[in-house]
Amino acid sequence: MRKSAAIIFAFIISQFQAQQGAYYQQAAKYKMDIDVNAEKFTYQGKQTLEYTNNSPDELNVVYFHLYWNAFKPNSMMDQRVASQGKNGDGRLQKDGISRLASIPKDQEGAQNIHWIKQNGKDLKFEVQETIMKVYLAEPIKPNSTTTFTMDWDSVIPQQIRRSGRNNREGVDMTMTQWYPKIAEYDYDGWATFDYLGREFHAPFSDFDVTIKINKDYVVGAGGILENPTEVKGYDTNAKIKTEKDKKATWKWTAKNILDFAWSADRDYSVESFNVPEGPKVYLVYQKNDKTKAWGESQPYITKYFQIMNAHFGKYVYPTYAFIQGGDGGMEYGMCTMILGEAKSVKDLMGLMAHEGSHSWYQQMLATNESVRPWMDEGFTSYAEGYTMYQLFPEDLPNPFVERLDAYRKFIKKGIEEPAVWLGDHHDNGTAYTYASYVKGELYLVQLGYIMGEQNLAETLKQYYDQWSMKHPSDRDFLHIAQKVSGMDLKWFHNYWINTTKTIDYGIKDVKYDAKSTTITLINNGQVPMPIDFGVMTTDKKVVTYQIPLNMTHTWKQKDIYGDLKTMPYWPWTQKEYTLTIPYTKSQLSVLGIDLSQRIADVNMEDNFVEVK
Repeated sequence: MRKSAAIIFAFIISQFQAQQGAYYQQAAKYKMDIDVNAEKFTYQGKQTLEYTNNSPDELNVVYFHLYWNAFKPNSMMDQRVASQGKNGDGRLQKDGISRLASIPKDQEGAQNIHWIKQNGKDLKFEVQETIMKVYLAEPIKPNSTTTFTMDWDSVIPQQIRRSGRNNREGVDMTMTQWYPKIAEYDYDGWATFDYLGREFHAPFSDFDVTIKINKDYVVGAGGILENPTEVKGYDTNAKIKTEKDKKATWKWTAKNILDFAWSADRDYSVESFNVPEGPKVYLVYQKNDKTKAWGESQPYITKYFQIMNAHFGKYVYPTYAFIQGGDGGMEYGMCTMILGEAKSVKDLMGLMAHEGSHSWYQQMLATNESVRPWMDEGFTSYAEGYTMYQLFPEDLPNPFVERLDAYRKFIKKGIEEPAVWLGDHHDNGTAYTYASYVKGELYLVQLGYIMGEQNLAETLKQYYDQWSMKHPSDRDFLHIAQKVSGMDLKWFHNYWINTTKTIDYGIKDVKYDAKSTTITLINNGQVPMPIDFGVMTTDKKVVTYQIPLNMTHTWKQKDIYGDLKTMPYWPWTQKEYTLTIPYTKSQLSVLGIDLSQRIADVNMEDNFVEVK
């Protein structure tokens, strides 16, 4: 018994120590030489990668992502799309038929690894479709660096999703997820999810990339162009430097980003301007009648970055490029690839604001998107809504009213899936969108309602201050939110992220007396919430009665929507709640649950009473 007790005690102590271990993150430095055959849509690649193991673990294998191997018939991505049919991502299927199934043989994506070495020693490797497992010649010990060299060639795939040749707006090459990229290793192990079309994860890395391509091409990329006077498009006095093969050489560098992406087209124009206090912004697009909105976007982009810097934290990189080159929009280090043929500058800015905000919630605050897509897409959508409300003011109570309405309509379909699910493992494309984008965005909207907008703003700033340029989790964010507000918020996090339960409060009864009015509220839903009960008097005065939820244990002290009169708390197990207010029927105009319209109540019909 004593021996068993000692073993159990040692196990408990080891688990505690493991959870309390110092934070670490891996680091990588890439040096690449790329030679592009633009006519055949292929390229030759050579890569040197310095990889630093900052973990306490000795590594005997490493993993690389080979994303382009997905773009061919009968790949795992093709199989997944085929099995989902019309429920799948609309960009990957048409009428329920996978677009990957009909990719011609000569346009299939391919990343053919010729060899890989570690410190000059040949390594054995296995290609498991979009994942390459590499067996090391010597272990990478903790706090040590090793060097990998690699030679490969690639076929640029038909443009299906994010990457590829000849996209629908006529861009020749969108070079994203295009090179063998080392996987992230952290406390949870190697991040080696197969690529099925969703999100990515990677260690922060430095890049030194040399690209040789036909001299007529203009290249847009995330990073610093080191030789603008030798290539086309960036300097009016440039003298394009070519070799015998009539190729120009582009030299790009970037530090501490997750991924290097670029795009190339012969018809690109390049415009640039400086946002006060940074960054320098590049617009790389095909200038024509369909892209007029780009020419109107500069003042909006400038204000956008200023709002983001002030409210969400400072953008740390020197440049940012908006590049016409995607199938919708997709974010990468210091750039995004977006469709450019917008109907208006507002439509274009909506896309730019979303993709630009990923620089905060995908790049600088680099959560594992494959595991927690709601933390990236959702927080990014919140920032998009927040900034667009200021760029294009609307007569709405708050920036998120329309998103809340969309959520309510979606819930009625009965196909919701929990936000906690892994990104690629949602069964329905629309359900994935609402779980990741909408539920993630409304997570912050609900927190603003629960603890006050001032506390939410402070939480977002502290989250940035403590976790920028790192890999935070939802636990890290929640810790800050609870510390800032003083509230217990674990209950909300569990309901909103781990379940599909919904909020549904209502006004059950109103009784008018000679000197007062008594209201009975009812909880018809499965998610308990504090209630801000609003009263509008006939003389247009608004009074908010805060009914706290017992589980927070600390009550909201302030909010931007007015002063609060705090009532006794509502136990979460209690179905109904009654409050009496010192107003007669003749003094009242409107009674309602949350006049700010932030609560994600799925049935608004019984939330308001117009007093007549």
